[in-house]
Amino acid sequence: MSAETAVRPSVTSWGWRAYAIAAVVLILDQLTKFWILSVVRLPEQATMEVFWPLQFTRIWNEGVSFGLLQTRHDLVRWGMVVFNVGVGILLAFWARSQVRLLPAVGLGLLIGGAIGNAIDRARFGAVVDFIDVQRLGFFPWIFNIADSGITIGVILILLDSLRRERPA
Repeated sequence: MSAETAVRPSVTSWGWRAYAIAAVVLILDQLTKFWILSVVRLPEQATMEVFWPLQFTRIWNEGVSFGLLQTRHDLVRWGMVVFNVGVGILLAFWARSQVRLLPAVGLGLLIGGAIGNAIDRARFGAVVDFIDVQRLGFFPWIFNIADSGITIGVILILLDSLRRERPA
């Protein structure tokens, strides 16, 4: 065992926080999707008014981000499941060594979002999207909690990469 291995913990405190954030995003994502599908039972493409500009419109997203590359092919479905889980695992390894707030939070959001959408693809063959803010006039996509986590996570990691000072 090297001196560096003996001193450095296997998962930093920020790494554990990233895992906790991932768990919260995953749980919130799956609970809200369950609520839309099983409690509200919002029919596909039906809209439920919440408050301006938010409404819920349930759709099945068989494509990738924001509905791009729509397909019903099983090979693509399972390929996306494997890809999402693989990305989640790789990000979890990256999160282990985090020592700063932004990348830890960003990675936690990304991990939770990737696994949340992978669960949908495995269960349903598509991702359940329902958050609709199209009435704002500039955001035409319908999304979910996992998508939000992925988007915000990428933004946080990019912001951290713009930092002038670098850790030793």
